[in-house]
Amino acid sequence: MKNVEIPGDAPRRFNTWRFAVPIFLTVAAVLYLVPVYVLLTTSLKSMAEVSRTSVWALPRRPTLEAFREAGLALAPGLKNSVLLTVPATIISSFLGSLNGFALAKLRFKGADLVFALILFGMFLPYQVVLIPLVQLLMRYRLYGSILGLIVTHVVYGLPITTLMFRNYYTAIPGELLEAARIDGAGLVTFYRRILLPLSVPGFLVAVIWQFTNIWNDFLFAVTITNDPRSQPVTVALQGLAGSLVARWHVQMAGALLAALPTLVVYIFLGRYFIRGLLSGSLKG
Repeated sequence: MKNVEIPGDAPRRFNTWRFAVPIFLTVAAVLYLVPVYVLLTTSLKSMAEVSRTSVWALPRRPTLEAFREAGLALAPGLKNSVLLTVPATIISSFLGSLNGFALAKLRFKGADLVFALILFGMFLPYQVVLIPLVQLLMRYRLYGSILGLIVTHVVYGLPITTLMFRNYYTAIPGELLEAARIDGAGLVTFYRRILLPLSVPGFLVAVIWQFTNIWNDFLFAVTITNDPRSQPVTVALQGLAGSLVARWHVQMAGALLAALPTLVVYIFLGRYFIRGLLSGSLKG
């Protein structure tokens, strides 16, 4: 006997998924935000309340004392992180744009090989390059300085920014470059007046990606900056760990302060980041 398909099955199956997916995503979001809840509630407590209450309990008398103490301790590190992240993000994004333009539009001999070699840098773990990196920075007297960290992140960020811009520029019609050449425009004029205005979504993606990675980096920062005066905030967070007693409220407040810049970036620019990723993927 043949199976008879009941007409009402399909709509019922659709409705089940329609309600199950939002419930699943809501539960996943709640579980993901549990550490944030613990961070926030603990940072709003006093040391006495932290020692005698559960981490899940809400603060009875919320106080910002932990944020004040953590802010004073992390102020130099926050300043160093800004001095490191802003120029490294801008330089790596701009150089990635130039590389992407050359690899996507100029199509010189061996371009595919050069592109593959650049991408190879994306698959090198940080630990592999630490020893030669330190030796190179010491030779050029950049070891232990913010400038050395900037150079490191610019070089290490070039593969991903090159990939982003190369894929983005590949979808831009080559007829634009030919028309610009007919009108007498050189490569610099074409890049500055035509390609750059079209690259805003790509730059937003590259800037957000690089800003987040560089700000949150710890391994390069702790390895290269041996001077506390040049250490970024991720390394300065170690100083908040108590020697005898764990001051959880101050550490939690410091972690929130350190994560605040990247959180603000994603809150205000997250939608542009998604749009830029989708634009590059669809065009590429």
